[in-house]
Amino acid sequence: MKKSLVVLAALASFAGAAAAQSSVTLFGTVDLAARYVKANGQNVKKLSRDGLSSSRLGVRGVEDLGGGLKAGFWLEGELSADTGTAGSAFWGRRATLSLMGDFGEVRLGRAKTSARLVVDDFDVYGTVGQGSVANLYSGFNVLGTALASNSYKVSPINRSDNQVQYLLPGDLGGIYGSFDVAAGEGTDGKKAIGGRLGYQAGPLHVAAGYQTVDVASSKYKMFVLGGSYDFGVVKANVMWTQNKFLGNRQNVITVGAVVPVTSAGSVTAQFTNAAGNATADLNKGGDAKLYTVGYQHNLSKRTALYTTVSLIDNGKTGMYALTDSPAVAANGRSGSVDVGIRHSF
Repeated sequence: MKKSLVVLAALASFAGAAAAQSSVTLFGTVDLAARYVKANGQNVKKLSRDGLSSSRLGVRGVEDLGGGLKAGFWLEGELSADTGTAGSAFWGRRATLSLMGDFGEVRLGRAKTSARLVVDDFDVYGTVGQGSVANLYSGFNVLGTALASNSYKVSPINRSDNQVQYLLPGDLGGIYGSFDVAAGEGTDGKKAIGGRLGYQAGPLHVAAGYQTVDVASSKYKMFVLGGSYDFGVVKANVMWTQNKFLGNRQNVITVGAVVPVTSAGSVTAQFTNAAGNATADLNKGGDAKLYTVGYQHNLSKRTALYTTVSLIDNGKTGMYALTDSPAVAANGRSGSVDVGIRHSF
């Protein structure tokens, strides 16, 4: 009997140690908004998603392997909460397996590209919602029919499949960075190389990123440079992005601010100007300006109410449009107002 008790105690201690060395977390975000969008004399009224944050559902975990080495996984999928359906491939937002240690992290699978992470950091709306700078990237028709016909208009600068990514360790005195390569595996528009390098300490944050994607026997290229400074009463962001493909060039300048107005609320404002060269204008990737003002009120650490007002003013042959917008004619406008709620868990 005593031997049995000793064995049971030993097994319990091993189980407890294993539990302490491993962790699995279920997480997610649900974001829904009532939205009104108008363009060309037509309007759309609907319940839409992702006005403040991307709706998602995921599971992630880390195992301590000992000696400072850890293994981790991250599975995350897009969620269309307005219809209760998955918005993309089941784990389309991220599906990675990692090995972490003093050397940094090696990450394998599908994930955000390094260059797109820079864009996310310096867009005050995190490239989500009607104020996102990505609303001008998504209308970037200078990529032409070679990309548009293959649904490549956005994906080269966002996430990549078959990715191998290396991230620098986090104890470099504020310096951080990552480098990634994605195998094309015989599919046009999938082979990519990119990286980022940044510095963040105290109120100062600066970073740069670069990416190339093999498309149509040529290379799509993106370079981004961003910076922010938190003055306390206002956090100011600025970012410059250049996109190039087949003689087409687009320069995008973004200036934004986050202003705390109460202990629970903040006002956001952002202006983005996109300008294409002559070749880009001919390919309907012309000039446009995006204006956005928003307010976020935190009911708790997990739940927030928000509203945003956005306007895209197209120039020349530009045909950029906000999410859920009716069709926009060249040199036309697209505007919206939304009011929503976000909850994270």
